[in-house]
Amino acid sequence: MRSSRRIGRRGAAVAALALAVAGCGIRGTSVPVDAGGAPSRVSCKAPGDESSPSPSGDGAQSAVYLVCGSALAQVERTVPPPSGADDPRLPTARALLHELQRKPSPDEEKAGFSSALPQDLKVSGPRAGDRADALRLSIRPDDLPSFALAQLVCTYGASPALGRGHAAVLGGPGDDTAHRYDCSADVLANPDIAENAGWGDPLSEESEEE
Repeated sequence: MRSSRRIGRRGAAVAALALAVAGCGIRGTSVPVDAGGAPSRVSCKAPGDESSPSPSGDGAQSAVYLVCGSALAQVERTVPPPSGADDPRLPTARALLHELQRKPSPDEEKAGFSSALPQDLKVSGPRAGDRADALRLSIRPDDLPSFALAQLVCTYGASPALGRGHAAVLGGPGDDTAHRYDCSADVLANPDIAENAGWGDPLSEESEEE
């Protein structure tokens, strides 16, 4: 008799527990649940200049924009000075592109930095009919990964030697007109803005005369 009472009490307790669980909106499970590890965090804090020297070992400090998380962040790189060139624009543009294509230093990688620039991308000077400050890429700007285009525009726009003031005039290998791309706060915070067709303003006649 006592045994049957105990079984009855246990059954009632189990039923009450089941109702409580159901009332809380919790679904029971018969297998262990692995929630996975905690999301990794990166500092996005630029390391010291000595951690990312230029292979040549000399030159001037230049701002280079790398990818960190879902945004762009600035690091300092030592870029070799242009040699044997009357116009430093193209050598500077090529040196900065090389820095963007170079693998981040161990300290930069640890801080979360990376680069989206294709290794086969090349840059050349303006062609006939272009503005003097235009640069031609071996890949159409709009065909580049959005983060890569944003990196290039912001890096070129930060270079005094290129003189664009937070912008770059870029064209592709074809006959398309070079467009002006501005490195705004929105581009730095959301590099995928490069996917928007409105980014990259055609040069107006007024801007061409500047």
